Amino acid sequence: MSMRFLAIFAVILACASGPARAQDVAAPFDGGLQRLAEILGGLHYLRGICGANEGNKWRNEMQALIDAETPSGERRTRMIAAFNRGYNGFQQTYRSCTPAATVAIRRYIEEGSKISRDLTARYAN
Repeated sequence: MSMRFLAIFAVILACASGPARAQDVAAPFDGGLQRLAEILGGLHYLRGICGANEGNKWRNEMQALIDAETPSGERRTRMIAAFNRGYNGFQQTYRSCTPAATVAIRRYIEEGSKISRDLTARYAN
């Protein structure tokens, strides 16, 4: 009787832990999402030093991305790390708005728009 109980308990544990692991598996579009998160982090920093007066617009866009995707575990951690990497990378390079920073902003907005369009066209329901 106790062996049967242990077998049933093992099956229940396997079923309960299965979905959690499945959510941590990378989706085919995760690379694009991580790049988009990195771009949002860079824009959050650069637009701030270039006087855009947008407040937390780009951080809020990142939060909306996380809310829409609802990643958990390692996927969520990677997305947040990408945002922080984008922010910190430009923070180490630029202390004030320069022509190069303005070019980076323009390129990041273009690249982010392209990634968004591509992901939406390919994976949206």
